[in-house]
Formats: sequence, C-alpha cells, structure tokens
Amino acid sequence: MARVIAIDWSGAAAGAKNKIWIAEALAGELLFLEDGRTREQVVDWLVERRLQVPDAIVGIDFAFSYPRWFLDAHGCTTVDALWKLVREHGEDWLATSPAPFWGRPGQRRGEEGQLRQCEEGWNVRGIVPKSVFQIGGAGAVGTGTIRGIPHLSRLRAGGWAIWPFDEPSSHLIAEIWPRLLTGPVAKSSSIERRAWLDAHATLPAPINERAISSEDAFDAAASALVLSRCSDLAETLAAPLTGDPREGSMLVPHSLRRNP
Repeated sequence: MARVIAIDWSGAAAGAKNKIWIAEALAGELLFLEDGRTREQVVDWLVERRLQVPDAIVGIDFAFSYPRWFLDAHGCTTVDALWKLVREHGEDWLATSPAPFWGRPGQRRGEEGQLRQCEEGWNVRGIVPKSVFQIGGAGAVGTGTIRGIPHLSRLRAGGWAIWPFDEPSSHLIAEIWPRLLTGPVAKSSSIERRAWLDAHATLPAPINERAISSEDAFDAAASALVLSRCSDLAETLAAPLTGDPREGSMLVPHSLRRNP
C-alpha cells in the first residue's frame, strides 16, 4: 500500500491557513491531520516531505487544468502553457470575472462547455462536479484552481511528478474529487461526519475530533484513508487515459468507480 497525503485546498484570499488541511495515511491508518499552513507553506512542506519518505502519492482537491476549448482559445498547446497563463492572469480573472468565468452577482453561467471530459458523467446521488469557471457563489471551485495551479510548477521543480502530465515517479501529485472517495455522506453535518468515520476507521481521539471539526478536515482525513486502502492505485495511475491529455484527469481508483 502506498503512503497517501491528501490535501483539502483553499483559494481563499485571506485565512486560507485555517481552511487548508493535510492528512497522511499509510496502509489504511491515519498518521496525522493538520491545518495552519498557507498555500505557500503547504508547498514548502511537500517539497521537504518528499525528501523524508521513500514514496508517496499526494491528492489535492483543485483542478490541474481547464476544458480543451479554453486551452485552444488561448493558444495553449501544452498544459505548461496553461499554467503560465493562469500564473500571469489568474488574479485579474478573480478581480474582474470575465467570461467564461461566472458566479458573481448578476453573472450567468456561460453556454460553452463547463466541464473537462474527466468530470463529465459523474453523479454521487445528485452531487456532480462543479465547473472550474465558477469563481463565486455556493460550491465555487474555480478560485481554488486559479490559486492552486501556479504552485504546480514549483512542486514539479521540487521533485514531485504531476499526474498525468509527467512520467511515473515514486513521488507523485494527482488531482482528486473527495466526493468520489467519501460517497454520499452529508458532510455539512458533524453527526454524519462522525458516523462515517466511526464506520470506516478507528482513530486516536484527538485526530478523530479534528477530522469531525469541519468539512475541510473531514475531506482531507477521509480522502487519505480511502486512497491508502486501495490496492490498485499503481494500476490506476498507469492506465491509459482518453481525451485531450492537456485536460488532465482526476485520480479515481478503478476499485472505487461507481459510475463512468
């Protein structure tokens, strides 16, 4: 079983260190669960952690790319070109919310394709992936993506392979959608979070209480636990992908695939 680190990311302009959680698990046992780091400090920690452990798979819950048409529209022939574009213009997008971005008061969702191929078709009891173009309103994931993508190049420079864009490595970072790992638990309820953890793990009391304390903490803890118990992670990571490679993909172990 691989060592798994799951990070519940945040694109918040302020207070992100109170919303970002890191969980590490090995062979189905949760080793630690922490918050208190800024985005930059999380990157520093990961670069250092790579030197401390012989192998690890990191799952982070923001999109590593955009739909193909958006890359084409901006002349991004590689994902590296897209990452550069986001690094240079992302904060302006957040400030002005130009089309195709949406979610601010008075803005409508665009008609152009909102999802990447890897996001299409998933439905966990009515819960579906959100669009990377949504940067405001309930469930917006676009902000985390815009404030996450600029860090991928630095993580790569620090020795981490970024899946599925880089060659396989003993230290690898992949995109995850925690909902596909936890299933249809009502994460907004501390009672439901506790019940899920009671059913899936026996944790030391301090870690258990931290995992129950918020949806962010729960997502990190649950994602690390579930992924660390999947015996087919290596097989999933090595499997060929369909679609435009620039769009990337979400890491969903074959053993957990509930629909497409």
